[in-house]
Parts: sequence; C-alpha cells; structure tokens
Amino acid sequence: MIISLLARTITMGTPLLYGSLSEVYSERSGVMNTAIEGIFLMGAWAGFVGTYLTGGNLLIGLLAAILAGILTAALYGWITIYLKQHQIVTGTAINILALGICAFFQRVIFGVPVTPLIVKPFPQIAIPLLSKIPVIGPILFNQNILTYILYILVPIATFVLYKTSLGLSIRSIGENPEAGDVAGLKVERTRFLTILFAGIMCGIGGSFYSIGYLGMFTTTIIGGRGWIAFAICFLGNWKPLGALSGTLIFGLAEAIAIYMQSKGSGVFPNELFIALPYILTIILTISRRSFNVPAKLGIPYRKEG
Repeated sequence: MIISLLARTITMGTPLLYGSLSEVYSERSGVMNTAIEGIFLMGAWAGFVGTYLTGGNLLIGLLAAILAGILTAALYGWITIYLKQHQIVTGTAINILALGICAFFQRVIFGVPVTPLIVKPFPQIAIPLLSKIPVIGPILFNQNILTYILYILVPIATFVLYKTSLGLSIRSIGENPEAGDVAGLKVERTRFLTILFAGIMCGIGGSFYSIGYLGMFTTTIIGGRGWIAFAICFLGNWKPLGALSGTLIFGLAEAIAIYMQSKGSGVFPNELFIALPYILTIILTISRRSFNVPAKLGIPYRKEG
C-alpha cells in the first residue's frame, strides 16, 4: 500500500512540477505568471481534442497542448510585458477567458454527448531492470513518459538557471532590470521568452490530466491545481530543487486524498479529502516566515528616456 501511495505521489506531482518549474523561471525574470491556471486548462483541453480527433494520437494531442499553452502565454506576455498592464488583473482575466473558450468550443466541436468522451492516456512504461529494483523501482520507474521527461528536465533547469549565462541574465533581470538593460541585456525579450517557456511547460502539465492520467476532459479538470503550482514556486523559494521538494509534498497530499476517497470514510466527508492539497497550501504559506522574493517581481519594466 505504501509503495502504491508513493508511486501515485510521483504521478500526481508530475503536472505540478511542470507548472512550478516554469513559474520559477518566469518569476526569476520578474514576471508572475498569474495566467497559469488558464494555461493549464487550455493545455488539458487542446491535448484532449487533438488526441480525440486524430483517433487517439497522443503525440498530436501533446503538440496541440503545447501550442495552446504557447498562444495563451504569448497573449499574457504581450499584455503584461509589452503593454505594461497589471499582471494579477491580466492573469485573472485570461484564466476566465480560457474557461469560456474551452467550454464554448467543447460544446461546438462535440455537442452534448450522451456518454463521456474518452481517450486512452499515455501508458505506464516499466523501465527494464530499473523497475525491478526493490521499493524504488515500482515508485520511480513505472511511470509514463511525461514523468520520465522531468527526471531529465529538473537537473537541466537547475544547471541552466545557476551555471549558464542565460540563467544569469534571467536572474539579473528579475533583480535589477535597469542594470541589466545598461549591461546590454534584452529585458523585455528575455521576460517574454520565459513566459513562452512557461506556456510550453504548463501546456504539457495541463495535458497530463486529460491525456496522461484521466483520459477525458471537463472544464473543471484542473480544479485550482495551477494555483497550487504557483504556490509551490514561492514555497520552494524560487529554486528548481525547492519546486521539486514542494511538488513531492503536494503530490503526496493529493495521493492520500485519492486513497481516502477510494476507501471511503464514515467520519469525514469526501469533500474534505478533496480539499486536502488546498488546505495544505494555506498552512504552508502561513507557516513560512521569510521569502527571497526577486526584487522586481511583478513590476513592469519601463525604460527611461
């Protein structure tokens, strides 16, 4: 039971890590991606539609999710970075817009189906030899391809952010964009590229729910998990490894919630277990005493002169 629970922790943490990693990059550049919930939803919807309309082609669905994520993120980036509009207000508006777009086109394309529309999600792949390792094998090496990608992506993201000139540029722009501009860094372009990266990552993260796990789509499929990924970023102190740690905590909370719902309880209602990850978000946020917030986070850059 414990091994199964820990394996599900990795599974449920996968989309959260895609989202929180992308949030680390965008926020280190100075931009809060408050459209993260909407990008997740667009990725989930586009991934499902692309897969369903091509007869179950998961690669096409994944590419559709990435494209939807990029387009949604590009809209957010254009408004907030180039038009200098308020990031929280803009993100909220795009989240609402995404919900309306998904609901409308889901009805236009599929009408009102009598039975739920389903696709076969990405299968679990047991890696030869590694999956046979006692305890950790079934936990880490019997996941689907989207999870395995993160095994490579986390160390790469850490290396790029701290050991390359690109990472230095991103961090410098988030702390002091004026100095970065004087030094020749392209502040707006760099920030926009981090938002496009967030679009790719959140598009994949959203598609995980529709074509990597559930095999279906509803407009409530994300259910606030984009905001949990958003919270993991600052709970992890804007670091990729911090995001990984936070993801494991929240993945475990969601795995426990799913387990408790499946077992049922005569004492506590199922809604309490569903709310467990969100309750944990509030508790951990309140318990944090200090944050190393990027100095210019959320502040549009206006070049003087």
